[in-house]
Amino acid sequence: MKRFDSFAKIASLIVDLMLAILVIVVLIAMATAIYDIFTHVLTMSSMSELYYVIEEIATWFILLEVFLMLLRYVKEGHHVPVRYLILIGITAVSRKLLLEHGGGLDALMLALAILILVLDLFLLEKVNAFHTHKSSEEDQDIF
Repeated sequence: MKRFDSFAKIASLIVDLMLAILVIVVLIAMATAIYDIFTHVLTMSSMSELYYVIEEIATWFILLEVFLMLLRYVKEGHHVPVRYLILIGITAVSRKLLLEHGGGLDALMLALAILILVLDLFLLEKVNAFHTHKSSEEDQDIF
């Protein structure tokens, strides 16, 4: 049993180290995206550059949610709340809906996917699935 405890501590340390590296990578990607947004806004000369800026902003919000999820993962003792995964899914589907100009059926299906994810959030809130932790009030403050 003592060997397992020492193995668990080593594995936890490795996971924490990898998470720290991942947080740094996400922060660098966010900084790069902000720099790209500002440089394209300052030199914008065509509509295609505006689409690029919108795409970068949508990507930045996904990175922000991933960053917040990683922080919450560490804060809550290596547990990812379902709410963050659903919010990242909503943001990703919204990004696809805004940037991919497919047919009407594609847009309808993406809107339906967003509706289903929002209904999931609503149902989980109604059954108090988010309030099993002590820090549920802190979750409300982030968003």
